[in-house]
Amino acid sequence: MRIQAIGSDGAALTAAELGFQGGFNYCAPGVVGKPSCTGVATDVPAWDPATLTLTGNAAAADTSGAAAWFEPSTPISSPTFVFTRRAGFPVYQTWFASLARDITGTVTDVCTGPVDGVEMTLIDGNGTVVATTTTAGGGLYSFPGFFATGGYTVQATPPAGKIAVDANRKPADLTTTDAVVDFSIRDLVPVAVSGRVTDTDDNPMPGVTVTIDGVTTTTDSNGYHLFDTVPAGTHTATITTPDGYTLATSPPPFTIPEGSETPITGVDFVVAANPTLSGAVTAAGTGVPGVTVTAVGPAGTLTTVTAADGTYSFPLLPAGDYEVTMTTPDGYLVVGASTRTESVADADVTNVDFELARTGSVEGVVEDEDGIPISDVTVTVTGPDGPTTLTTGADGDYTITITVPAGYESVAPATRTITITAAGEAIADQDFVLSAAATPAPTPGPTPGSGSSPAGTLPATGVDPAVASVGWSAVLAVGAGALLVVAARLRRRATR
Repeated sequence: MRIQAIGSDGAALTAAELGFQGGFNYCAPGVVGKPSCTGVATDVPAWDPATLTLTGNAAAADTSGAAAWFEPSTPISSPTFVFTRRAGFPVYQTWFASLARDITGTVTDVCTGPVDGVEMTLIDGNGTVVATTTTAGGGLYSFPGFFATGGYTVQATPPAGKIAVDANRKPADLTTTDAVVDFSIRDLVPVAVSGRVTDTDDNPMPGVTVTIDGVTTTTDSNGYHLFDTVPAGTHTATITTPDGYTLATSPPPFTIPEGSETPITGVDFVVAANPTLSGAVTAAGTGVPGVTVTAVGPAGTLTTVTAADGTYSFPLLPAGDYEVTMTTPDGYLVVGASTRTESVADADVTNVDFELARTGSVEGVVEDEDGIPISDVTVTVTGPDGPTTLTTGADGDYTITITVPAGYESVAPATRTITITAAGEAIADQDFVLSAAATPAPTPGPTPGSGSSPAGTLPATGVDPAVASVGWSAVLAVGAGALLVVAARLRRRATR
C-alpha cells in the first residue's frame, strides 16, 4: 500500500513527516483490548520510506492483525492510500487516531487571588469554539484530551468590573506537550472621555458646562473638558450653551465596550456667536462719546455708552425685535428719532445710528446810558422751536429776547437774525441801543390880568434825550436754525 498525504500548506508530506513508528500485530496473543482474532506477533508489514510503501509479509500469505503506526508531525489536509493486490483476497482497514493533550491554567485576581466562576472558552485554529468551562476550586480550569497540534486559543471572560491584566485571549500549543495558559485580572478602571468646546472660528470657549449621564464638568481656559470615570455603555454628551451663543454642532452618542479601558476622545462641540447690533451717535458729523444707549428685547434690558468715536454695540444678541433708545445728553437736542426698532436674525445689524445737534447760546447785557443794568427787561427769540421769552434779572442778564422798558425807544433796529448751527455756537455781544424818550413841553396858560393869551414857551420838563446801551446775556437751548431777536420799541409817556 502506497501512502501519500498533502499538508495544510498544500505540499506533499515527506516520509519523515508521515512519521512511521513501526509495525505490529494487534491480533497477537497478549495484546490488551485486541479484537476477537488470532495472529502472529512476527507477522508485521515492512515500510519503505523511499517509495512511501507499506508491504505485507514476504510470502504474501493471508494475515490477521498486521498493522503499522504513523504519527504525522505536520497537519494533513488530504491523505491518499493506493492498494496493490499481491495474492488471495486481501482486506485492509485504516484507522485514524490522534494524540490527545490537555490545556490547563489558573485565573488570578492581582489583588484578591484565585477567582472562581470565570468563563473560559477554547477556540481551534479555524476560529471555531470547541469547548467552554468555568474556573473552580481555586481559579482552576482545564480542557483535557485535545488533538496534539498548534493553533488553539484560550479566552477568559472576566467578571463585571474586572479586566485582564495583559490579554484575555492567549495561544495554546499542543504540538509537543500539554499547554498551561494562566490569566491575571484586576479591577476595571473607568474610561476617560474628553473633548473640546470652540466657537466657529476655533477659539476656545472656557467655562462651558458639559454633562454626561447627569455628571457635569466645565471647560478649562483652552476649552477642553474631561470625564475620567465613565462606565461601559452608550452615552450622550451635552452642553449648556453659553449666553449669546447657539449650538452649531454636537458629537454623536459614543459607546464604551464592556471591559474596555481605551479612552474616548473627540467629544467636541462648536457654538456660534449670536449677531451684534451696532451704530453711532454723531453731531455735525462728529461722534459723540459717553451717550447712553439702551436696547430692550429678548435679551432683556441692555445698556451701554458710546465710545470715544461715538460708536456703540450690543454683541451676542438672541434673535428677535429690539427697541433701541438713545438718551439725549445735556447740551444737545436730538435730530430725528431717539428710538428705533430693529429685528435681529442670523446676521449682524449695523448702522443703527442717531443724530444730535449741539445747543448754542446768545448773550448780552441791558443797561442804561450810565452803564447801570436794567432789570425786568423782556427778551424774545423766535427760532426753530417758536418764540421764547425770558426776563433780565437785577444784573441785567437775560436769555434770548428783550422788551425795551417804558421810557426808552430803540435807536437801532429792534429785530436781529442770528444763526445757530448743529455745532452749537456761542454768540455774544448782541446789544441794543435805546434812547430816553423826550417829554413834550406844556401848553402856556393866559397871563393874569390880561385878556389875551400871548404866545410863550416854557422850558421842557422831564428827562433830556439820552442814549442807553441795552446789553443781554442768554443761553439758547435750541437746535440749529435762524433766530429772530426782537426788541420792543417803546416811548416814555409825557407828563403833565
